Amino acid sequence: MQNRVTRLFDIQFPIIQAGMIWASGWRLASAVSNAGGLGLIGSGSMYPDVLKEHIQKCKLATDKPFGVNVPLLYPDIDQHIQIIIDEKVPVVFTSAGNPKTWTSTLKQHGIKVVHVVSSSKFAVKSEEAGCDAVVAEGFEAGGHNGREETTTLVLIPSVSAALKIPVIAAGGIATGRQMLAAMVLGAEGVQVGSRFVASTEASSHQQFKDMVIRSVEGDTQLSLKQLTPVRLLKNKFFEAVQQAEQQCASKEELMQLLGRGRAKKGMFEGDLEEGELEIGQVSALIRKVMPAAEIVHEIWKDFETALNSPLK
Repeated sequence: MQNRVTRLFDIQFPIIQAGMIWASGWRLASAVSNAGGLGLIGSGSMYPDVLKEHIQKCKLATDKPFGVNVPLLYPDIDQHIQIIIDEKVPVVFTSAGNPKTWTSTLKQHGIKVVHVVSSSKFAVKSEEAGCDAVVAEGFEAGGHNGREETTTLVLIPSVSAALKIPVIAAGGIATGRQMLAAMVLGAEGVQVGSRFVASTEASSHQQFKDMVIRSVEGDTQLSLKQLTPVRLLKNKFFEAVQQAEQQCASKEELMQLLGRGRAKKGMFEGDLEEGELEIGQVSALIRKVMPAAEIVHEIWKDFETALNSPLK
């Protein structure tokens, strides 16, 4: 398939691997790119020198295009941007901030820029800022989420109708059938996160991967809405947050409860009780850990089968 997304990134399949913290290092990004999708390094959990190392290793591991996901609310953002420019990374996905801040700078260096949004309002602002495409991420997604709580099924047609640039769907997508549904609604590609957390190459802890593939419907819920809404697997830490919120804890009290390094403790170090375990609702459909290339090819095969199957 060739469309505006595959041409924009010079990739075979319109499948983008999300740049998830503590999961999306150079091994995962290069594996997805080598399989015909677009792999992303997740810079949100990396110090500048670590990001530089991952970019350089990714260059050695693939001759295909890859990108870096940059959460704009993280510290050291100016150093991250400079490293991306110096290393000539071809694609940057930005999130959690104003797309006007860095888009023009990146594009001056020939870098393609995509911004992650959770509403049509911010999608339009991203287009006005000069972004080449947007990721419209629905409420089902794992990790940090939009306050609007708009589901993917509603968000994709709304954003697609508002923009001229390509729309990439995210949130609740792990199969080819879900990919087809998103594209019928107006998307020209999909960004997949949770499915790639449960990949061989993901740097997330094996115990976290195992918990993901054991999860069922209802095992994730949006939490920490007073701070930045985040979808989490339910565990001891999640229950502590729920109790604090029910007791009308202040933002300061919630920040103290969250502390530092909570996501690293859960997703990277494998503390399934005290760690923050970010994953999407679609984890309920993921049943095994697979190599990233097999995930890409399975999604695409499932997409083609669904596309050519009669309606039931």
